[in-house]
Amino acid sequence: MREKERAVILGGGLAGSEAAWQVAQRGFEVVLYEMRPARSTPAHKTDRLAELVCSNSLKSNAPESASGLLKEELRRAGSLLIRLADQNAVPGGTALAVDRDRFAQAVTEALEGNPRIEIRREEFRGLTERSLDPAGRGSATLIATGPLTSDTLARELESLTGSEHLSFYDAISPIVDAETLSMERLFRASRYGKGGEDYLNAPMNEAEYRAFYEALIGAEELAAHEFEERKYFEACLPIEELARRGFDTLRFGPMKPVGLRDPRTGHRPYAVVQLRPENLRFSSYNLVGFQNHLKFPEQKRILGLIPGLENAEFLRYGQIHRNTYINAPRLLAPDLSLRAAPDVFVAGQLSGVEGYVECIATGLVAGRACAARGEAFEPPPRTTALGSLIHYITHADPANYQPANIAFDLLPPVEGLPRAVAHDRRARREAQCRRALGDLGLWLKGIQDRESLVRGPLSVVGDTE
Repeated sequence: MREKERAVILGGGLAGSEAAWQVAQRGFEVVLYEMRPARSTPAHKTDRLAELVCSNSLKSNAPESASGLLKEELRRAGSLLIRLADQNAVPGGTALAVDRDRFAQAVTEALEGNPRIEIRREEFRGLTERSLDPAGRGSATLIATGPLTSDTLARELESLTGSEHLSFYDAISPIVDAETLSMERLFRASRYGKGGEDYLNAPMNEAEYRAFYEALIGAEELAAHEFEERKYFEACLPIEELARRGFDTLRFGPMKPVGLRDPRTGHRPYAVVQLRPENLRFSSYNLVGFQNHLKFPEQKRILGLIPGLENAEFLRYGQIHRNTYINAPRLLAPDLSLRAAPDVFVAGQLSGVEGYVECIATGLVAGRACAARGEAFEPPPRTTALGSLIHYITHADPANYQPANIAFDLLPPVEGLPRAVAHDRRARREAQCRRALGDLGLWLKGIQDRESLVRGPLSVVGDTE
């Protein structure tokens, strides 16, 4: 990318925002296209960059968890978005939950304040014509347009790759006004006492659960559009789909009561609904894992059967929306560039990952690879969470590909562990984490040395600290 020293990034979501920051920090001029507010989507509510449209949780922050490991790797790798998430966190037990408005505003201000980043509020067109830079040809392009990629760009991407894009449904959980909850029917606790009392819990006895279950399986759903064939992601199923799989499915899923004890009875509830705070004021809560595809009046009626939510006012109802992603193992090289067009990179949910932190991770890696175009780019080591995630989306079976969250089973096992450690699940994971962070440090040092040789010391501008 030396000729133009310029990159065009499409999409101002989590991946695109992180990628724009990473490219700019390496001395390149960035043109970031975000079509909102000129053209919105069914899921977005604002024109801010990195708007969180589903949950406000970036999942576990526990160092021994896969999600916690990935976040720690991103912190050490200089992720802007993880740093801003930490700065705008709200109580969420062991999870990293954020005040979504403050977080999106902080990201927007950071990118708007970076003199190397130009933000264009318009839809990008002309990908297949390869006029990737309005100022001239030759610049790299990074596509991170997310789950609601416009039909125009999706068709152009399909033409460029020669492969049909796929679609499934992503989910948004309902949010309720805290002042309208019947607090006397709820209790505060986190599972197994971890993380204090950050969650509100709505306990159910068997009769209450049965009434809720029967209402749910008989609920009226929104009709799907003709172009929307339902392909649900198994890790993010709507509650009505789970309910149809059996009476106890919800009790072993989002309504599992394990690790909780109702202080009024001294016993574990038959089932429980957890509510997580949306902001530091505790003025609203989202229903954890309660994404659904029901009509809004049906949601109000059925969710009102949950103890404590009888008179709840819903600030946002649950929704299901289309998600678009490419067949990454067939189309992407290990540096997240298209095999058919090496100067075009793909990141975020469009690249075939699921989850906020995973999108940020692909944005960071694709952004660094984009900035290294013309130089050899070494992906993160396979032994790291970053490297294992990238390895999965670029090496999985393309015939049966499905988006993935980070998980320990994506990381290779640590060889040669003592017998006692090898037979202890927690100890095995701790060993994987130690190895991952050690190998990540070596990778980062190698990249820093190479960047210094090519460009001199990293020139940091527009920092938020």
